[in-house]
Amino acid sequence: HFINYKYAMYFNKRHKRHGHLFQDRFKSKIVKDDRYLFALTAYVHYNATDIKGYETNPQDYPFSSLGIFLAEKKDEYQLIDDEFILSMFSLKEAAARAMYRNFIFKVKSVVDAQREEFKNEPTEYRSMRTVLVRDISPERIIEIITEKFNMDKLMLRIKRAKDAKEAKAVLCFVLRKFCDLKCADICRILGNMGQANVSRLCTIGRELVKEEKYKGLLDEILKMCA
Repeated sequence: HFINYKYAMYFNKRHKRHGHLFQDRFKSKIVKDDRYLFALTAYVHYNATDIKGYETNPQDYPFSSLGIFLAEKKDEYQLIDDEFILSMFSLKEAAARAMYRNFIFKVKSVVDAQREEFKNEPTEYRSMRTVLVRDISPERIIEIITEKFNMDKLMLRIKRAKDAKEAKAVLCFVLRKFCDLKCADICRILGNMGQANVSRLCTIGRELVKEEKYKGLLDEILKMCA
């Protein structure tokens, strides 16, 4: 859903257009059993047969992972996890790939049925993610950050205070993530700061919270705000 959304934004900006890019909304379905999983993996890998030139050789389509599943091409970007699906066919790699090839090219009726199901199903998007509470008070966040960094709140308003840079960056990131604030909102709260600077600080803050010295900071903030 997120990839489709971001790509549509990129495409519209590049081609100076507006409106929807994809015909239908993103669909998210729960895979309830192995039989349905097999149908889905076949459905996905069989899609390339609709493209001219790949009617009988979908594994050659450059944007399909089927060639990787069949060991006919390398996973150049190391994005594909084929072990889970293949292990359901055989624990021996060569046998699993051979069985998967046989399966993919003999299930056209299953794929066609799956396409009809997707086509006729009402459009919806169900997210299975755990949603974080995003209405924490900005004032409470500022108190926690200044306490953690052992600094005065006034330092956050000084434009080029080097000692406060990391604190500002972490604060901007946390305000964006936990308070559901836009860059413009953060500008108004902190003052003396432009939206571009807030955006830049958010990016810095996102990387800082991954570092060892800030490990656990986000969980700690959530606990303190609970």
